[in-house]
Amino acid sequence: MLSLNNVGVFFGADVLFQGVSLQINPKERVALAGRNGAGKTTLLNIIAGKREPSEGSLSYPSDITIGYLPQHLLTKDGHTVREEARLAFSKEIEIQKSVDKLTQELSDRTDYDSDAYLEIVQRLANQTELLALYAPQEQDAQIERTLKGLGFEQNDFERQTSEFSGGWRMRIELAKILLGRPDLLLLDEPTNHLDMESIIWLEEFLRRSSAAVIMVSHDRRFLDNTTTRTVELSVGRAFDYKTNYSHYEQLRIERYEQQLRAYENQQKMIKDTEDFIERFRYKATKAVQVQSRIKQLEKIDRIEVEELDTRKIHFRFPMAVTSGAYPLIAKELSVSYGDHNVLNKIDLTIERGDKIALVGKNGSGKTTFVRAVMEELPHEGELKHGHQVEVAYFAQNQASLLDPNQTIHETIDRVAVGDIRLQINNILGAFMFGGEISEKKVSVLSGGERSRLAMIRLLLSPSNFLILDEPTNHLDLSSKAVLKEAIQNYDGTVLIVSHDRDFLDGLVDKVFEFKDKKVVNHLGGMEEYVRKLQAAAIVDDPQAPTAFSTPTEKNEGKLDYEAQKREQREERRRQQQLEKVEAKIADLEAKIAGIEEKLSVKATPELLNDYDETTRALEKAMAEWETYM
Repeated sequence: MLSLNNVGVFFGADVLFQGVSLQINPKERVALAGRNGAGKTTLLNIIAGKREPSEGSLSYPSDITIGYLPQHLLTKDGHTVREEARLAFSKEIEIQKSVDKLTQELSDRTDYDSDAYLEIVQRLANQTELLALYAPQEQDAQIERTLKGLGFEQNDFERQTSEFSGGWRMRIELAKILLGRPDLLLLDEPTNHLDMESIIWLEEFLRRSSAAVIMVSHDRRFLDNTTTRTVELSVGRAFDYKTNYSHYEQLRIERYEQQLRAYENQQKMIKDTEDFIERFRYKATKAVQVQSRIKQLEKIDRIEVEELDTRKIHFRFPMAVTSGAYPLIAKELSVSYGDHNVLNKIDLTIERGDKIALVGKNGSGKTTFVRAVMEELPHEGELKHGHQVEVAYFAQNQASLLDPNQTIHETIDRVAVGDIRLQINNILGAFMFGGEISEKKVSVLSGGERSRLAMIRLLLSPSNFLILDEPTNHLDLSSKAVLKEAIQNYDGTVLIVSHDRDFLDGLVDKVFEFKDKKVVNHLGGMEEYVRKLQAAAIVDDPQAPTAFSTPTEKNEGKLDYEAQKREQREERRRQQQLEKVEAKIADLEAKIAGIEEKLSVKATPELLNDYDETTRALEKAMAEWETYM
């Protein structure tokens, strides 16, 4: 499908990467990995035809279609959400125009037996057949299913795109790309603006899609669930691993160790050779051997060792005094924006030491709740802070509080206290501010860099109650690992708003879902919550992800009549079994919800045992469902 042949990019004398040769096959899903600045986005731009390589070439079929979702885009306004999504069907629209034009042309002619008339008839037949393959009658259903899967509500469809924030406009663009059914999808950080439900929907869509996919993402779980191959850009070269991201990380360490041993052996050989040359350079009896050794050194293919990420530091947040037993209690808490009620009479109690994930769709009230807790929004009902609670609060707008005249290092140096001051440089390096970068002024940093710096400053301030609103948005995988370990070792209470499953899994012990203006406490942690989302996606048919077939696929390998009938019978049997399993999943979901409601009142051994058995039954049903997909 796509070949890269010795592709390289240079900036003057500096090499970003070179000698990149890859073959991307149909239906292959590839993760593009590498440190920030390694050239991942540049390579996507080259494949998308947005820029030319400094050397090398690309080859692909002339009729290939490519859908590209960059990190940043400008969406024109003037359409409703539905109208903008419909632009994905531009090819079908052009075919329909051609059909209409040919139909009108035939109706205007009377030379029914002429070659020209018969030629138009044939062209019309061809265009009509092609249009039928695109199934235009299904377009509205596809648009609605895709928009809902990406988090839009039915009443959003007729709203103007100008009414939506940048994150939601990115979703509209993603919907258009998916609806366009390209042969090759290029996705640069596709989960950045998606909530957890939408991410799970997108995973299912990509797994079923017939398109090849190349993606860049800092969401490890998303990569593991969608890709089967990882290409890493490192030391200016591409390294190809035929496996998912997590396994690639293990193989990468093994390869690094092999490279390091080979490098050390080669360096010893080079030093021994150089010593021999220096020792006997001026001895006539050794002249031939010296010249031979010099030529040997000149011909050596020097081994380069990959950049192994060494940002593995261990630090603890500075703790304040121990808080009271209940850092936060909410009773009949309601929050509204004018006449729009977001939270309605919610009750919850947070105990000292809890680590809680606040989850739910975007706009469900997570950030509203946090802002109410921080007294940034008026509210009704009671919000009671516990004894000696000292809150450290991070939100994206905290970056605006930084002093633009300070350097990065000065910003952190002024808040760090005690032994942690000895680790300032290591901490800055762990969060992508190492070396000379730490001397940059805050005024020249991007918005993402400022947010990252604001979070580091916050984490070094003594506290016993951390409240973090999307803390991983501007972190790479290594930085997230450092932050996760630090929070795991934190002795205080933690509230985290995040859609990053890999970050939350193993970190939080409670999950509060914001839904329908209320808060639901999910027992079983992140794994159980995600399983419920997956089950809900299965039984909620209008939003179930469907990967659309291309016309060429539909027309490939025409079957004879008997084969078609046989295939139809098998498909009916599969659908019947699938419906049974989906009904079973729905019943088990309902049963678990009932048990959880009882457990919230009193957790008896019988109820806990019933909960475990039902959960295992749900897992088994989910596994059975996957066999029919």
